[in-house]
Amino acid sequence: MFTKETYINRREQLKKTVASGILLFLGNDECGMNYADNTYPFRQDSTFLYFFGLSYAGLSAIIDIDNDKEIIFGDELTIDDIVWMGTQPTLKEKSERVGVLCTQSSKSIESYLKNAQSKGQQIHFLPTYRPEHKLKLMDWLGYMPAAQEASVPFIRAVVNQRNYKSAEEIVEIEKACNTTADMHIKAMQILRPGMNESEIAGALADVALSAGGNLSFPTIATINGQTLHNHYHGNIVKPGDMLLLDAGAETAMGYAGDMSSTIPVDKKFTSRQKDVYDIQVASHLAAVEALRPGIPFKDVYELSSRVIVDGMKSLGLMKGNADDVVREGAHAMFFQCGLGHMMGLDVHDMENLGEVFVGYDGEPKSTQFGRKSLRLGRKLESGFVLTIEPGVYFIPELMDLWKGEKKFTEFINYDKLETYKDFGGIRNEEDYLITEDGARRLGKKIPLTTDEVEALR
Repeated sequence: MFTKETYINRREQLKKTVASGILLFLGNDECGMNYADNTYPFRQDSTFLYFFGLSYAGLSAIIDIDNDKEIIFGDELTIDDIVWMGTQPTLKEKSERVGVLCTQSSKSIESYLKNAQSKGQQIHFLPTYRPEHKLKLMDWLGYMPAAQEASVPFIRAVVNQRNYKSAEEIVEIEKACNTTADMHIKAMQILRPGMNESEIAGALADVALSAGGNLSFPTIATINGQTLHNHYHGNIVKPGDMLLLDAGAETAMGYAGDMSSTIPVDKKFTSRQKDVYDIQVASHLAAVEALRPGIPFKDVYELSSRVIVDGMKSLGLMKGNADDVVREGAHAMFFQCGLGHMMGLDVHDMENLGEVFVGYDGEPKSTQFGRKSLRLGRKLESGFVLTIEPGVYFIPELMDLWKGEKKFTEFINYDKLETYKDFGGIRNEEDYLITEDGARRLGKKIPLTTDEVEALR
């Protein structure tokens, strides 16, 4: 938790931006995995954390701008709770730590909101992502789930605060990034033929938990890197395979790290693996070099895509002018994902608030295959924290589909491409802070080039 003043100042800024009405914050509840008392690890809503800092289940809050009130709603522990969970600070004590002096029972929020509705006050709420949030809005405000329209002014106000990371946030994010780097370095040190993917995933979880936090998202540790979000960990790694690892740590305060690496199961890459790997690294480094305030991130994506196209041309897999290839979208045969995303209290920061606001400042996204997966496209500004993660993927099903449709035959050499159906995929990822004159990598450096990776193997 940051200082009380941090949360007070955040709420004051938010009130000035939205100007009127009631701001409703839905904290998260415990959620049972297979019965009520066997719960998933609790994770507080990130916007609730940002403005109120309390990582406890069963809380909600309002900021009544019109009447200058801030209230946290929750319930005190019963003796049964204390026997089960141990003694905790009272709700009043918790709230005072973040500068909120008024608390009420959880059930009283319904009458407060309905009274405000009767007076014609506007009640702002954010997009929901949990079923219980939808049910609460139905009970408290009378809005059926299909009719629950989040407040755009509230969304924009939150995004325009959380997108710019403060110095104290950067310190916390860097903790997460350092632990994340340790996770990837650990994998590079222990990976051997005959291991199960789950052994690697388990070793990474150990690093994250031992650092006092948790995983920032479910780990990807797979020899099938052509499946972009592959959470299956049941394969035995074999000589000649590559392991694509996408994993991150989250600090106890909820800030995330997110890095990827691609590791040969053998001590060295094969020549064919190295050829493709070097293309991915060239794309990565070109994107990093371009980072600075004022440049639209979609331009950085275009640059990284052209580097991949030129690399595929050098292997005889593509042809034609790189600008034409990228404009028409043929590069998405190899680069289907986006280049990066915002990162902070969420690994994909504020994704529940909408990419069009977070990553595009309200401008529409492209609908083109590949390019539509770009989560971030807006002009970069000092204080943004983002990932750089171009990838090169050989997806047999996509090859067969486009070849059957005779799609982009002027750009793609399908006969040569057939010989890469067993290749898999490559991704490397780092986290960057946009500074006043460029960008700075966050966290320890993890091996990136083939020489660096092989030196650690």
